[in-house]
Formats: sequence, C-alpha cells, structure tokens
Amino acid sequence: MNFKTFLRHVREGFRNVFRNGWMSVASITSIVVSLFVLGVFILLVLNVNAIADKADSQVQINVHLTLNTEQKLREALQNEIGSMLEVSKIEFISKDQGLQEFRDSLGEEAADLLDGFDKDNNPLPDTLRVEVVQPTTVPFVAEKILALNETHAEKPIYKVKYGKGSIETLFKITKAVRNIGFIFVAGLGLMSMFLISNTIRVTILARRKEIGIMKLVGATNYFIRWPFFIEGALIGFIGSMVTVIALYIGYSSLVASVQGDPMLGIQLIAFEDIWLQICGLLVGLGVTIGVWGSTVSIRKFLKV
Repeated sequence: MNFKTFLRHVREGFRNVFRNGWMSVASITSIVVSLFVLGVFILLVLNVNAIADKADSQVQINVHLTLNTEQKLREALQNEIGSMLEVSKIEFISKDQGLQEFRDSLGEEAADLLDGFDKDNNPLPDTLRVEVVQPTTVPFVAEKILALNETHAEKPIYKVKYGKGSIETLFKITKAVRNIGFIFVAGLGLMSMFLISNTIRVTILARRKEIGIMKLVGATNYFIRWPFFIEGALIGFIGSMVTVIALYIGYSSLVASVQGDPMLGIQLIAFEDIWLQICGLLVGLGVTIGVWGSTVSIRKFLKV
C-alpha cells in the first residue's frame, strides 16, 4: 500500500466517524463509560497498593540491648547487623533519645505519666533500630539477629521486637489486597473490551449494505478494512482521551479535598505522578479495542 492510498484510508476513517453521527457517539460513549469505571478502579488499586507499601516500609526491628552494654561491644554488634545483606539501615537509639521519643509519642496530654523519669532515672534500654530491604524478610532477619547472642559471651541482646504476629497478618492482608486488585482490574478490562467491541459491532452492522455494495463493485477486503481500522482507532482514541480528562478533573478534585483535611490522615498519589501510566494504558486499551472491535465485526460482512 502506497502513501497516497494510506492517506485516502485515513480520510475515509475520519469522515466515517462524523458521517455516522449518533452511532459514533454511541461507540465513544460506551468506551468512555467502560474505561472510566476501569480507570477509577485502577486509581483505587494504585492508592491501596501505595498505602500497603508504606505500611510495609514502616516495619522495623528494634533490638533492645542489655543494660550497661559496653560501647565497644555495641558497635561490634551494630557492624555485624549492618553487614547482613537483608539489612538496609541500622540506627543506634540511646536510652535518653528513646525516652524523649516516647514523651513525644504520648503528646502533651499524657506527658505527666513520665514525670520522675530523667537522665538519671531511665528504665529504657539502648536500642538498635533496623530497617530491611524487603519487609517480608523481617521475621527471618529478627531470628538471625537474635542468633548473634550466641556468638558473644556477654549476650548483649536483651530482646528483639518487630510486632511478631501482627506483622505476619499485615503482610497477608497487603498481599491479598494486591492480588484482589489485580483480579478486579483484569476482569474489568475484559468486560470493557466486550462491551466496547459489541457497540462497535452494532455500528458496523448498520452499514452492512455499504460494505456489500463495495464488495460487489470489486473492492478488495484489504481496501474495505482499512477505513474501518482507522475509524475504530479514532473512536477508541477520542473515547479514551475524554476518559483521561474526566479522570484528571475528578481525581485532582478528590486529592485536593483529601489533602486539605489533615484529620483524614490519608495521602493519595498525585495524578501528575501516575498520569503517564494511566494515559498510556487507557489510550492504548481504547485504540486497541477500537481496532479489534472493527476487525472482528467486519470479518463476516466481507464474505459476500
């Protein structure tokens, strides 16, 4: 196919979109509705996954040291833990710093509960705060750290805490959320493809006489198909772009209202951070479904 013929097919595809009026509007509306529902759910899944990732990343291991552990021994233990491949960061929290953090966490209303505790009267132990590369390895790393006690005669580790039990439950919940989100997105994607392709099929069904006449006057299947390919791609593109714009307006308003209310304590992903992925996915899906719907629908009408 030469370039001139290709331009002719493009022109015909554009003309068909406007020529078929309400049928094109019906196809575009079907795409907008289907992709909008899919887009809303994708944004929901992305935000839920972000919250789950944040919860995972905040999981830490607190290694409480025995009282009066010598600095040399503590530094040796810190180096041993820091050299573990699973550990991304290790920080020493002195008992004075730990007491201050505890005061801050209680807030002003409960500050009186710690009256009488100061530098000379501090029951808290020195602590090594450990962060890991993969949150799911926390239980394993905690056991590995505790085992270091056996390599030192002084046994400097008093206790290793990481929220045993609740952490495993958290990991199961976040994994289930991700899996359920993926299944729902995949299901909605297939449903959208079915609804949109059926609408395009009805559009082409209304023009079966036109296709039959073109066949009778000698037009090849290849020549007939191309304008419909272009028309389907254009309908898919217009519908997906309308969807992206609607999602942007609605989601940006939601983010602004949520971020403006600190009482909610929810941090949503900014649309600017994910718009390329959302736009690419929805436009690509819309165009693909438009072309695919046209291809499948026109096939049987070419057998004249």
